Amino acid sequence: MKKLFYDKVEKWTKEMVQVESIVKGGNETKGAEYIYNEYKKMPYFQENPEHLILQKTLDDAYDRHSTLALLKGNGNSKKTIVLMGHFDTVEVDDYGKLKEYAFDPDRLIEEMKRYDHWDEETKKDLESGEYMFGRGTLDMKAGIAGHLAIVDYFSQNLEKLNGNIVALAACDEEDGSHGVISALKQLKKWKEEEGLEYVLAINSDYSTPYYGEDPNRYVYLGTIGKLLPTFFVAGKETHVGQAFAGYDPNLLLGALTEKITFNPELSNTSNGETTIPPMSLRQEDLKEVYTVQTALYAHGYYNFFTHSWTPKDVLERLKKVTEETVDEVNEKINRDYKAWCEKADFPYKEIQWNVPVYTWEEFLEKGREEYPNMEEEIEKYKEELFEKEPNMDIRKYALAVVKYAFEKFPVVESPAVILYYSSVYSQNIELSEKKKEDKEVIQNLRKAVETVGKDCKDPIQVKFFYPYISDSSFLYVPEEEEGIKYFEKNTAPWGKKYKHPMEDMKEISMPVVNIGTYGKDGHKKTERVHKAFTFETIPQLEIEMIQNTLKE
Repeated sequence: MKKLFYDKVEKWTKEMVQVESIVKGGNETKGAEYIYNEYKKMPYFQENPEHLILQKTLDDAYDRHSTLALLKGNGNSKKTIVLMGHFDTVEVDDYGKLKEYAFDPDRLIEEMKRYDHWDEETKKDLESGEYMFGRGTLDMKAGIAGHLAIVDYFSQNLEKLNGNIVALAACDEEDGSHGVISALKQLKKWKEEEGLEYVLAINSDYSTPYYGEDPNRYVYLGTIGKLLPTFFVAGKETHVGQAFAGYDPNLLLGALTEKITFNPELSNTSNGETTIPPMSLRQEDLKEVYTVQTALYAHGYYNFFTHSWTPKDVLERLKKVTEETVDEVNEKINRDYKAWCEKADFPYKEIQWNVPVYTWEEFLEKGREEYPNMEEEIEKYKEELFEKEPNMDIRKYALAVVKYAFEKFPVVESPAVILYYSSVYSQNIELSEKKKEDKEVIQNLRKAVETVGKDCKDPIQVKFFYPYISDSSFLYVPEEEEGIKYFEKNTAPWGKKYKHPMEDMKEISMPVVNIGTYGKDGHKKTERVHKAFTFETIPQLEIEMIQNTLKE
């Protein structure tokens, strides 16, 4: 395979990595400015400066920016492809003694070779010269570098571009997606002003091997979805000396974690591909100091991936799981109490706990009749809390709202469970060969893989769901909107703190594929990108996909 892009992509990747842009670290704007300035050097944008924008994020507690570039072809076609990716990274504390070299690929690899504690695969890759190491190399500055190379190529060969390209380099993908959500406004504006017809988004987020000796490289149709279902468990307090007189919320939450975590029944299969099952991301009670009183409340949330399930599907399944778990915990309490009574020679009487399970929407509905101003007061509390602590983590904010509502409006007595969403929704995108427009995307990607794959030594596989969370979820709206509406009604921080940008998404909705960087160990200190495939094959694949899509 000829090296058409390798040198440029390698240079841009290395320079971009050297610009620290840790999410919420205060330097994300520097990352955007680097990309903006590299586009600004291209003659096309010197002649069309209005097509290059450094955009400040909207409704954001942090001062940061994204970069958007519009390249218009010579023809009359309004068809437009969005190349998208993010330049923010996770932090680098995991590098330990190597932390100061995390953003210097050349120096980092020298320092890493001084140590002998790496696993055999990492050692091999260090010595091979085939990989560039460093924070952001794989996830995913090399992808942005590829977009620079593609835009540069077409800007010098406009006759080969039968349509238009928008290149979006977003901040804040690793946390709250403020970058892409804000960029929707500009995409909508260009659509109206330039008459653009958005037909496809190509994300270039990273992919890795699925198993140790996996020889394949992967590209994806659509993407996985992500939700954060959250449990607020209210218990019944008691002194530990009267253990069976109370209801411990930790007991129920622990049982829920055991029931939910790794449960394959909660994995979503579609198009022959199955999601990783849910994982516990937080489990805690809300006691702030030590006492011999049992906890009043416990709180936990779980990562939940989807391929085809909607937010409604997920909460309905989890509500059923919760009700089953409540019964099992009640059985355990009585089983243990009976055994203790026998051992202590006390009379046994069955303990009966009624533990209702509500979704957030159901809890609000139950309170409307008794407390007509309930929702108005909750919204007022949300506003006040946001004004007081605008930088509060959205999950903590959601918990504060639910706890306030539960205590302020005694709709139900303890013990009880409220099930809700507490964070951003990443929409799953499922392309189907039954839909004409989707079928064309699928055929175009397979054709691009077939064409470029002939000169690639590594086999390239097409899969239906990109397996990691990405900003591409905000570029598509499903025809069935019931799931989104259900999410809104069951998301406790909805309003000032967070709103799913549904209306903006509708205006620019398009199919999404992922043709991205390849390497290993994203979000680890051994993060590395495979240079030959990422710096050369990926840009060629994307160009082939662009031309297939924009053909007459």
